[in-house]
Amino acid sequence: MKQLDSALVLFSGGQDSTVCLAWALERFARVETIGFAYGQRHAIELEMRPRIRTALAAHSAPWRGRLGDDHTVRIDALAEVSETALTREVAIEVSESGLPTTFVPGRNLIFFSFAGAVAYRRGIKHLVAGMCETDFSGYPDCRDDTIKAMQLALTLGMDRRFVIHTPLMWIDKAGTFALADEIGGDALIDVLLAETHTCYLGDREHRHAWGFGCGECPACRLRADGFAKWKAAS
Repeated sequence: MKQLDSALVLFSGGQDSTVCLAWALERFARVETIGFAYGQRHAIELEMRPRIRTALAAHSAPWRGRLGDDHTVRIDALAEVSETALTREVAIEVSESGLPTTFVPGRNLIFFSFAGAVAYRRGIKHLVAGMCETDFSGYPDCRDDTIKAMQLALTLGMDRRFVIHTPLMWIDKAGTFALADEIGGDALIDVLLAETHTCYLGDREHRHAWGFGCGECPACRLRADGFAKWKAAS
């Protein structure tokens, strides 16, 4: 059901956030996007964002009419205080904490704080993000409890009601492909495969059936497995 409200989508340029953007374009009268440059090794994702926005605007006249402004926020300090595989030349592996070295402590909490500040200024109530508790990584800032706590913190801290939507919270990567197919059919699937970027190493040279990437990092393997599972079931 389409709502008359506006939404702000946390949009990285990856597969998950692109599906969330399409999901929001189906539901809200106006949809703006926000991305973050935080010194990530796979900064190529930021270059893909305008191409994806253009592709989604071309998908249909309603989507084109609903897609609003884009915002990019630089958070260089996040890389400076992080010692992770996404912000340093560090091996991608499981650390002593039990979490993968791709976990950037505080990243999503900081993202929501900045997104909330932009939404406050823009008069936007709804935030949409691609966090997923069923993801292989087990990132604590992707858990449903964390998102609910952030929603409460933003509402209390800014004295304005915020609602955070996480359409992918309880589905796997195969389910994400299925949701994209349900929302936008072959055209949206084509955008996911040709334009989105998820590879942790920023590889845009190697094209696979499931999209671009090195094919070896955890993000690529997860995406490849999800694509294969979705194709087998469709």
